[in-house]
Amino acid sequence: MGPIAAGAVERLTLQTPLGREVEFIARDFVPGEIVLARLTRAPGTKRAVVRFLDQDFELGDPENGREPFAFIGLDLGVKPGDHVFEVSILGEDGREENSRQKFRLAARDFPVKELWVKEEYVTPPPEVEERIRWEAELLETIYGLMTPRWMGEGNFILPHEGKMAPNFGERRVYNNIPRSTHSGVDISAPFGEPVRAANSGRVALARDLYFSGQTVILDHGLGLFTYYCHFSRLRVKRGDQVGKGDVVGLVGSTGRSTGPHLHWGARIHQSRVDPMALLNLWFPEPRPQVKLEARTG
Repeated sequence: MGPIAAGAVERLTLQTPLGREVEFIARDFVPGEIVLARLTRAPGTKRAVVRFLDQDFELGDPENGREPFAFIGLDLGVKPGDHVFEVSILGEDGREENSRQKFRLAARDFPVKELWVKEEYVTPPPEVEERIRWEAELLETIYGLMTPRWMGEGNFILPHEGKMAPNFGERRVYNNIPRSTHSGVDISAPFGEPVRAANSGRVALARDLYFSGQTVILDHGLGLFTYYCHFSRLRVKRGDQVGKGDVVGLVGSTGRSTGPHLHWGARIHQSRVDPMALLNLWFPEPRPQVKLEARTG
């Protein structure tokens, strides 16, 4: 059984002529949210694919080595309006069903905030431009990986219990110059305090990056990643398997930061989504572990 909603959510249910059912669950259908797609009734189903904005998300029979659920990211930059989930289902008898689930993506207001940081993080000097380009390519490669099995252990948890700023999607103005969109949430925490993995997974990156400082990215499988930034010290290395609640780093203020805190974010493939949406879903315990190989998506 796939994950189900734990908090207040919106649901859409698609029923096919042959009696199959796909459910779409989200806190709300707005930019920056996570949609859980799952097969809830699938007699004689061999494979199902949900297509959204030119990207495929595969559902299937666990007995055939596929997860019956997938995560779809509604990137914070997706335009509001009418959208469609296209569903293609292949039966064990070779027959294929094609259906469409229409939905309306409502508008979402994001705040604007002015911040003051070192000038080198607003207009980087020429000697670091190549580093910034290389790091951007590295991150794009990591978020393009697709581990085909779910590695989580039940529900997601907060990585730290500090006060959280409601600043996902915030439009940032650094030193009076509009620059980036804040794609995570900031959690207040004293310097040196431990930060824990929000769920189990594999360390996809653990290194110093120019803008986010000492950074850890965890691959939880099925294209879902969480990331943790501005550490003073890292406690894991790339390739490590970590359990939910394991310490991955210590709070710091490295990179483009105005003081000690944790920047916590989530990605589904390349889509920037609100990590708080993870707390509204219930997740299953993992099946017996097999060797997992990520593939580029």
